[in-house]
Amino acid sequence: MTFRPVTATNIARPAMEGAGVHLHRVFGFGDPNETDPFLMMDDFRNDDPRLYEKGFPWHPHRGIETITYVLEGEVEHGDSLGNRGVLGAGSVQWMTAGSGIMHQEMPRGNVTGQMHGFQLWANLPASLKMTAPRYQDIQGSDVPEIIDDDGTRVKVVTGQFWGKRGPVDGIAADPLYLDVSVPPGVRKSLPVDTRSNAFAYVFAGAGRFSDAADPIGVRVEKEVAGQELNIRDLTGNRTLVRFGNGDEVTVQAGPEGVRFLLIAGRPIQEPVAWHGPIVMNTQAELQQAMADLRNGTFVKPQH
Repeated sequence: MTFRPVTATNIARPAMEGAGVHLHRVFGFGDPNETDPFLMMDDFRNDDPRLYEKGFPWHPHRGIETITYVLEGEVEHGDSLGNRGVLGAGSVQWMTAGSGIMHQEMPRGNVTGQMHGFQLWANLPASLKMTAPRYQDIQGSDVPEIIDDDGTRVKVVTGQFWGKRGPVDGIAADPLYLDVSVPPGVRKSLPVDTRSNAFAYVFAGAGRFSDAADPIGVRVEKEVAGQELNIRDLTGNRTLVRFGNGDEVTVQAGPEGVRFLLIAGRPIQEPVAWHGPIVMNTQAELQQAMADLRNGTFVKPQH
């Protein structure tokens, strides 16, 4: 087995999307080759309903797949094809936008106001850009969880891992999407397809990946002894770790343990023409999508 070296780390940046949703952008709108086949990822964990309750009103999608993983709270969604649903805690939605839909997502907090989750965008290859849209809504109880002898817990959202297969299937990028929790002080190696691009996103605790320094926590304001202090917080540190080639990712958990998403997918290696939630292969295709939006033909008839 060959360990994947760490090639880059960075901290998710505060951003605002939709009608005023405060979130953290993990990556996106840079060079798509760096994370191919993935385009963007947002961390929308927030405990203040005023900072997310206006949600994401109607907006278009074409040429991509969106993966929404909810940890706390709910996301009510609907689209122009008549699909409706509510994603609860632990649930996953994999939406293939394909030829195009109009979509809205409205978050609601749990009883304490928490709205926690992630959204990842995966690219579609040219052959599937204009495929018919579809949804896969998966309840949290249907996501298999594996508990290893050392206490490591892995939820398998999609892909094959340790003899379990995630419930989401038929995805163009054929990705691995895991929610991994490693207990305090445990060193763990996790297999990853050597042909895939892979990254980890640490969102609780802290750990050290092979060939990398400890992740750096985000700066947050906290009240300590009656004073507002700007400190490093390693309890939910929002660190993205990108890996080089190899077939194993190794992590050494810190004193509080570490929890992270481990995501991998085989690169599509096609040109990308990108404008907001529309991702095509050429500027001409992108211009056609914009024209379709203007003239009311963006959403194609479903047969």
